Amino acid sequence: MVELGRAAVAAGRVVARSSSAARDDALRFAADLLEERADAVLAANDTDLARATEAGADATSLDRLRLDAARITGMAAGLRDVAGLADPVGEVVDGWVRPNGLRVERVRIPLGVIGIIYENRPNVTSDAAGLCLKSGNAVLLRGSSSAITTNRAVAAALRDGLAKAGLPTAAVGLVTDTTREGAVAFMQLTGIIDCLIPRGGASLVASIQEHATVPYVVDGIGNCHVYVDAAADLDMAESIVVNAKTQRPGVCNAAESLVVHRDVAAEFLPRIAAALGGVTLLGDEATRAVLPGIGSATEEDFAAEFLGPVLSVATVDDLDAAIDHVSRYGSGHSEAIVTRDIGAAGRFTAEIDAAAVVVNASTRFVDGAELGLGAEIGISTQKLHARGPMGLRELTSVRFVVTGTGQVRT
Repeated sequence: MVELGRAAVAAGRVVARSSSAARDDALRFAADLLEERADAVLAANDTDLARATEAGADATSLDRLRLDAARITGMAAGLRDVAGLADPVGEVVDGWVRPNGLRVERVRIPLGVIGIIYENRPNVTSDAAGLCLKSGNAVLLRGSSSAITTNRAVAAALRDGLAKAGLPTAAVGLVTDTTREGAVAFMQLTGIIDCLIPRGGASLVASIQEHATVPYVVDGIGNCHVYVDAAADLDMAESIVVNAKTQRPGVCNAAESLVVHRDVAAEFLPRIAAALGGVTLLGDEATRAVLPGIGSATEEDFAAEFLGPVLSVATVDDLDAAIDHVSRYGSGHSEAIVTRDIGAAGRFTAEIDAAAVVVNASTRFVDGAELGLGAEIGISTQKLHARGPMGLRELTSVRFVVTGTGQVRT
């Protein structure tokens, strides 16, 4: 692993000084190769799926692991989309001239080697590598044991794309040690990994926080709420809640909690319960007074990221109580309000402490591609360096470039 990392450091220096055209070519070549090798990638994925099924993986885990022709086409399209984005490297963020004539600029530069540790989502292999390479970085990928066969096939296409573009293949490194001890060693590659980004659930994030000795970004554990205000358009609210919960329930920006103002609860709760057929609702006492057939929500339920067809529901007396509930149980990812009251929307966006606050739309839009960033490498729920969907600019740092004409300090 250390040798793989050292090779990535050396390759990263080459990638950092390479032209944007060369990096774009590498991504387009890799996209072509993914599509050309689709049958081989799917065969590798079948091997992983069979092993995961035999091990008793649940439906959500299998969905995250599964590739099909459409998903491979999407992965290739994602690489081409990233290749078509503006290159952040070398961008002058701002600049000024001092009274003594010194010209000061802040310029975007690559971070170096980015480590990605992720669970059973092989599309992350191509998405993350594409963003890292486009932004001038090398990448070390450490996926889960459940997806290792698929990850090998996808990473091979990425490396071959680099080779065709004349760039070092070591700029995409795949760690094949998928043991827990290997994961801890990966988190402690001090002097090799410049920024570690986890893509996974609460247990992975907790492990990072316990073991990592390299700088890291906390990626989105998503207990996302939709608050239906007293002034909500209830047709709109129904459409938003259904989409936020069911469009793809196993992802971090899916809604896990519904909060409803008491003034509209009697009308809205039966409507949404009928619309969410197949979703298990767990409510507080006020909610169960309207929907007596649903289960009782515990403190743990209100704080849970279900990643499946379960939704906690709370009924509150006013906007203050809604903000208190979201602030108490939310994970700082994405929170939404549905309302026609501009003042309520303003208070919600100002007072909710989350990476993204959404007004009158689904939480599912909190995604790099949907917000116009191209692709994303993750959704940061912390406040330092990057927050929210992390696109190309979030994979760079800045350097001060100071240009003079012989000035010396007195």
